[in-house]
Amino acid sequence: MRYQVGMYGGSFNPLHLGHVDCIIQAANMCAKLYVVLSIGNNRDEIDYRVRYRWLYTITKHIGNVSIIMLQDDADTKEGYTREYWLADAKKIKAKIGEPIDVVFCGSDYGEDSFWNVCYPESELHIFPRNEISSTKIRQNVYESWEWLPSVVKPYYTKKVMLIGGESTGKSTLTINLANRFNTNYIDEAGRDISERSGTDLMMLSQDFTEILLQHKLNEINALQHSNKVLFIDTDALVTQFYMNFLEDPDIVRNKALSDAIDALNTYDLILFLEPDVAFVQDGDRSTVIEANRLKYSNQIKELLENHSKKFCVIQGDYQERYKRAVTLVEAMLLE
Repeated sequence: MRYQVGMYGGSFNPLHLGHVDCIIQAANMCAKLYVVLSIGNNRDEIDYRVRYRWLYTITKHIGNVSIIMLQDDADTKEGYTREYWLADAKKIKAKIGEPIDVVFCGSDYGEDSFWNVCYPESELHIFPRNEISSTKIRQNVYESWEWLPSVVKPYYTKKVMLIGGESTGKSTLTINLANRFNTNYIDEAGRDISERSGTDLMMLSQDFTEILLQHKLNEINALQHSNKVLFIDTDALVTQFYMNFLEDPDIVRNKALSDAIDALNTYDLILFLEPDVAFVQDGDRSTVIEANRLKYSNQIKELLENHSKKFCVIQGDYQERYKRAVTLVEAMLLE
């Protein structure tokens, strides 16, 4: 072990693989390594609790790494001047409580950097800087996607929800888009649950409760393994539509749950599929809905509007739908 106590700091806004490599190497060289998370209270940064969890997740197995937080009130990084430097260095030294043998930093810091000025008694170990930086990532996160640790990617993953009435091609288009963008998807949680009695006409109220909860859990889990975007087939509002259509006996409580989950749901893009393709009867689709597709499609659309959801309409034949959806997703990823 080369050093007893070492320190490596940054805002990690966001954490990237360059940071991860430096932390691993620094931990290898020290008996104890303190990672300092810098938090700008007045700057537009990712929630410090999110950044703390990223750091904790990638270091919890190491054993000799501790994370400490340092807050400041500078409005900009440029405004973080020597006055802050000296005061914050005192805070860090007090938190560590023992001599700091080495301070680790990247080669982008000059000789007059915070580390040189504030820790003259410590050795400075400089890691060669790679081509990535948090600033570059923030400019276009998807161009730098491979530099993001797995623990960070869910934070930036976009969510696209496909919604519409029965037999509008939602499930097929959801899978096609997931394959096109080399990512994953979640399908309707209600598909299997609604058939527990052999027909959705005999669903129990608890089935709707389970559909609502399971669909949200499926989304949370899928986000951990998505590649830039997650495609989602229907959501809580579609379940609410079917609660009304199938006359859920406990609709008051399930509607409250549906509204609560909807309030938690956020989507970067909603694609509403119009009922202008042929209805395919696969054996379990409602003949009542088939007889008046536009009426029930508009009821779902009204639910979206009443819950302040903005959506893009997808219509035409299957090729036109696919091309329109791809164009919208590509535009979303460029925003």
